[in-house]
Amino acid sequence: MTAIFENPTLISLAVGGAVIAAAWILMDMLAGKKPRVEERLEEFKDPNLRRLREEKTSKTAAMARALQKATPALAKPLQPKSEREVSKLRARLMHAGFRGDNAPTMFLGLKFLTLIVGLFISGGGVLFVGVGTQSMLRAGMFACGMFFLPDLLLSYLGRKRKESIFLALPDALDLMVVCVEAGLGLDQAMRKVAEEMEKTYRVVAEEFGICNLQLQMGMTRSEALQNLGNRSGVDDLKALASILIQADKFGSSIAQALRVQSESMRVRRSQIAEEKAAKTAVKLIFPLVLFIFPGIFVVLVGPAGISMYREMFTAMNGGG
Repeated sequence: MTAIFENPTLISLAVGGAVIAAAWILMDMLAGKKPRVEERLEEFKDPNLRRLREEKTSKTAAMARALQKATPALAKPLQPKSEREVSKLRARLMHAGFRGDNAPTMFLGLKFLTLIVGLFISGGGVLFVGVGTQSMLRAGMFACGMFFLPDLLLSYLGRKRKESIFLALPDALDLMVVCVEAGLGLDQAMRKVAEEMEKTYRVVAEEFGICNLQLQMGMTRSEALQNLGNRSGVDDLKALASILIQADKFGSSIAQALRVQSESMRVRRSQIAEEKAAKTAVKLIFPLVLFIFPGIFVVLVGPAGISMYREMFTAMNGGG
């Protein structure tokens, strides 16, 4: 039994299997979620399902409230020391779509919680394997990885959100051009775009909806547009905000400004696609050399090598 726990290969396989099983369970939970329409139909067929779902929702809400109450104490050791660090963290969270007032505290509390979990798991592994230099080093690396895991997830979410905004923005601008040329103002055009693109491009519709809500609350148009660019973190949206502010200030055509910005964004998107296509040949070198060329070499040279071996073996036996 001790030999099993001292084998690093078996430990690595066990940890890898646990991670794969957790990822599989998470994906199964996400994929198994049914649309709200189907859930409502099932509730009409079986009233007990509604009661069970309400109990499950209440338990989840209670856990969320308990976690929210515990996060300030957990986040206290990781609180930023300056306002600049706080603003950077809040900007990262906004770029990922987390705009709540307690989002930084929740994020820092989650980091501290993952660190505790990493120390607990790595400490248990050290007790099973035995105290040593390598085991302590692996435990420290695992705990550090768990500590920085929320940062990696936040960066991934922010990158995907920016990519979705960048891909959806030209279509949104085309729709805004149609609305403005039809006689609507900029505020009404943004509201119409947010309503029409809610199902197809949810992120852009959400950003435009927030901008329109700020305008309705009394914020000036320049401040609302600046917040729109800074909140998303997308350079193209910042450029669009600057162009709209200049057009509103100098009284130029907003439709023409939107059309020019849309065309430039489409050109940039096509250039990015061409750049990725040009890099494909270079990226294919490594799979070709590692996987395809050895198989081709075996298929082409293998029969000739076998024939040469047979001829040489026959000549050697005949000569003997």
